[in-house]
Amino acid sequence: MEVRFLSSGERDPSERVLIMTKHLLALKDCDRSLLRALVDRALALKREAAGGVRHKTLAGRTISMLFDKPSTRTRVSFEAAMYGMGGQVIHMSSRESQLTRGEPLKDMARVMARYVDALVVRTYGQEVVEELARYSDVPVINALTDLYHPCQVLSDVMTVLEKKETLDGLKIVWLGDGNNMAHSWIEAASVLGFPLTLACPEGYEPDAAILEAARQRSEQPITLLRDPVEAVREADVINVDVWASMGQEDEQEQRLRIFQAYQLNAGLLAHARKDALVLHCLPAHRGEEITDDVLEGEHSVAFDQAENKMHIHKSILEYLINS
Repeated sequence: MEVRFLSSGERDPSERVLIMTKHLLALKDCDRSLLRALVDRALALKREAAGGVRHKTLAGRTISMLFDKPSTRTRVSFEAAMYGMGGQVIHMSSRESQLTRGEPLKDMARVMARYVDALVVRTYGQEVVEELARYSDVPVINALTDLYHPCQVLSDVMTVLEKKETLDGLKIVWLGDGNNMAHSWIEAASVLGFPLTLACPEGYEPDAAILEAARQRSEQPITLLRDPVEAVREADVINVDVWASMGQEDEQEQRLRIFQAYQLNAGLLAHARKDALVLHCLPAHRGEEITDDVLEGEHSVAFDQAENKMHIHKSILEYLINS
């Protein structure tokens, strides 16, 4: 979680701001022990739920979900997580909230914090969740911005640990666009201490500052390549995502041409290890970034990965709200 405390130098000293709050805005703000504890708790919650345990550790608690971007998996998995822990959910789209209607975010944050126990926010700019966190007296959770997708990558790491039991010695590969998912994978690698290989076309690399900062922190190499074959050779885990994210629809045709060599198909997958895992956060554009036979094949754990979003969200909500 973001366990940093805002200092007076980060705000106008004439403004009264409630500052002693934990948030999850980006994985770089977390330490290794905390990320592992969150994943371990999520795995335990999943096992217990499968055994019939009904958790109530968030009974009497309420979250507000402020979504400026549409969602299926993220919305339903957060709602199912909160209800599954005995809590309540208030969902608000951008039409129903003040995210896009001109109210200062600092006002919205301070009001909402008096109604609910956490804010789950899915929006465009990372500055939105940062501003809300600056003024909120309750946890703010980044459920996706254009810069990061921390909760998703935690569920991805959970899936790898569930299937492989360890991150040590694994070759983990990101294939495709250097987008918000790539940024959170880069930060996960730097915090958790595993090597990461990324293969991205020229002009579609991850943010240079995020990559450099992660490399400075990391104990293991974070490598950026152009050649997808070289990247996936002997890979244990290959992660792919859509080539055009929300807001990039006008680039779709251009990206289809540029990213074609990065499609995860049977030919490319053959260069990975025989027991390699294929991850995709979904929704998938079958026939673009991944072929149907690979997504439906024996290597794919995309649907386990989707389920694990709910379990990691339970763990995140429980930790942040009850700490």
